[in-house]
Amino acid sequence: MVKLSVIVPFYNVQTYASDTLRSLRANAREDFEFIFVDDCSADGTPEILERAERELPGAVLVRHENNGGLATARNTGLDAARGEYLTFLDGDDWLAPGYYARLLRAIEELGVDFVRVDHVQCTGRARSVHRVPVGRRGVALDPRQAILPADRSTSVDYPYAWAGMYHRRLADEGLLHFTHGLRTAEDRPWIWRLHREARTFAVVGLLGVFYRRGVASSLTQIGDVRQLDFIRAFDQVIEETARDRDADTLLPKAVRTYCAIISHHLGNIERFEPGVARKLRAMSGAAMRRMPQDVLNRALDSMDYERAARLRRIRRRPVGGEVVA
Repeated sequence: MVKLSVIVPFYNVQTYASDTLRSLRANAREDFEFIFVDDCSADGTPEILERAERELPGAVLVRHENNGGLATARNTGLDAARGEYLTFLDGDDWLAPGYYARLLRAIEELGVDFVRVDHVQCTGRARSVHRVPVGRRGVALDPRQAILPADRSTSVDYPYAWAGMYHRRLADEGLLHFTHGLRTAEDRPWIWRLHREARTFAVVGLLGVFYRRGVASSLTQIGDVRQLDFIRAFDQVIEETARDRDADTLLPKAVRTYCAIISHHLGNIERFEPGVARKLRAMSGAAMRRMPQDVLNRALDSMDYERAARLRRIRRRPVGGEVVA
């Protein structure tokens, strides 16, 4: 029986893939499987993965004929996974030796649907610890209670799929798959759905994931139109939360977070290509006009002057034709 399935999408990461695979080898166990999804890489990544499939116990290589993006690649891995528990890793990140065995022991002892963990962010030679914004650790909690308050960073603002481990029953209930085709912010609807629909979770103080920032091929570093998928992602968050039984309570958090992300992108608009920047402004204004206006007004009133002013200006922009990514 497979105890744990580790889903690892790879796309054009030949510079980093060997480090990732070496760390997986230091986490291998006879009841673990490692599902590598090659998302149509055009560099030396496929050859590296072919060798790893031969050498790493439990490795399975799946290839995409067309590049589908991270969300689609993770879904491919989920569909192939056989484990009682599941987790994710990105193809340019790495792990501490024995990390998965310790995290698996924690989730089994706690008996929860999923656990969330802190991580180490790595930018060049710099290292910094980023923690799950939940105070209580090592105890079973209600995921819905970790969504609020609206004006503070909470568990849904820490969306990284690889920062945790998940029981298979969540996949069976349709809670672990990602929105097909999302190129960025794919983990935002995912983490919101998980916290609205799962029954129990816990936060574990276990460091073992090393998250590599500043990778040139990462979408967070590329200012092209794919970045605008965050609008489709947050539209989904708003739509699904509006149907929730606690919509009146939860929507202020969803709307405020959406506004904060829009403001962040507008505040860094110089990194986008000119045509994408124009589309960002148009799509952001349209998105704000789609939000429940009473909730939006309260969210803007609660924000600092600079961000609120920037968002109010974009909401007043005349409707143009460039509102579809």
